[in-house]
Amino acid sequence: MKALAVAAGIVFWTLVLGVAVLMFFPSGKDSEPAAVVQIDKSPPPSEAPRGNTRGVDLPPGFSVTGPAVAPKPPQRPGAPILAPPGQGTTMMPVTPGQLNAPPPPPPPGPSGALESPERLGTAQTPSAEPKVAMAALTAGIDRTGSVPLSSVPVPALVEESPYGPLPKIAIDGRRAAEVYARPSDYAKVAGGPPRVAVLLSGLGVPGAPDGDVIKGLPPPVSIAFGAYGRGVQEWVTQARAEGHEVLLAIPLEPNDYPAEDPGPHTLLTTLPTDENIKRLQWLMSRYTGYIGITNYMGAKFETVPASLRPVLEEAKRRGLIYLDDGRVEGSVAGQIAEELELEHATVHVLLEAGSLDKALAELEAAARSQGAAIGVAKAESATVKQIAEWAGSLEDKGLVLVPVSTALRSPRQS
Repeated sequence: MKALAVAAGIVFWTLVLGVAVLMFFPSGKDSEPAAVVQIDKSPPPSEAPRGNTRGVDLPPGFSVTGPAVAPKPPQRPGAPILAPPGQGTTMMPVTPGQLNAPPPPPPPGPSGALESPERLGTAQTPSAEPKVAMAALTAGIDRTGSVPLSSVPVPALVEESPYGPLPKIAIDGRRAAEVYARPSDYAKVAGGPPRVAVLLSGLGVPGAPDGDVIKGLPPPVSIAFGAYGRGVQEWVTQARAEGHEVLLAIPLEPNDYPAEDPGPHTLLTTLPTDENIKRLQWLMSRYTGYIGITNYMGAKFETVPASLRPVLEEAKRRGLIYLDDGRVEGSVAGQIAEELELEHATVHVLLEAGSLDKALAELEAAARSQGAAIGVAKAESATVKQIAEWAGSLEDKGLVLVPVSTALRSPRQS
């Protein structure tokens, strides 16, 4: 019996092993498997890091479900983190996970300056230039400018030449027309009292009085000096010390030249352009500190466009203004200056000594109708005294005395 039981056991396990072999190891290459075992994979993991909370790296396609883990409390902001490269150099606190980084600064414009907020569509930042309070624009004598004016010359505005120092536009764009002008708040805004300006001419020319004649003039009165006489630079320096801005008077050909001679180096219609420019540069080199040029005589020269245009082109190239004294009938200076986009003006009223009261009243009327008006007077002691007395009456008349450059730049009133 015992032998029979052992034999039966051997037969049973042989059959079991045989079935197992047939199921898992088919008899040929082309034979079909006896059974297929399928293993279901878990869903692919999220984009979280492969390491789980227990620090075990799992093979791809598998996941381990563990007990629920309570979410961590919100993390407090840590130490300041620098904004990403290219978004400025300002160090700002950025919490981990913050998406909105500080906006980059606006790109530079064609000139290298930052584009205006309006063009970039961003919020407008306050202007660094202080605003002018309308309440400060009172009638009387403009005292918003400094006295004395700044010392001259400014090296960046000087070009050395065989004749001497010449004005030029600085590399940063500064011009003598602005740097050497008497500052004034009245040039920045429209409104306020009408502006009147006076240019005192006839100094630094043959037969002219010396520079002491300007004593007693209110500081906003502008002075025109010619290029002749000893010590003209000292007169210019003295005038600026007393608050007066200065223009250079250049001699231009009159109708009856040479019977009437404005002086050496007069610009003539009979000379070629290069010769007139040489004469102009000689005149410009006699002193520094002027904001522009004005004509001395020129009844013929100012009516010939071919002669006058190169002179005005040179004035613009050197950062100057041009003031036509209004004495030349048929002058084309204003027309050419407009074409060249040269900063310019024409005198409205001639303040003649014999009828000065009437002329000053005309100047007042022109200022009220246009917002600003310029008069020109010859430098004589009696004229200087009368202009000083008239300036003291402007507060009661609701007018303000300003420099020529301010009247030229004042926005027109409606």
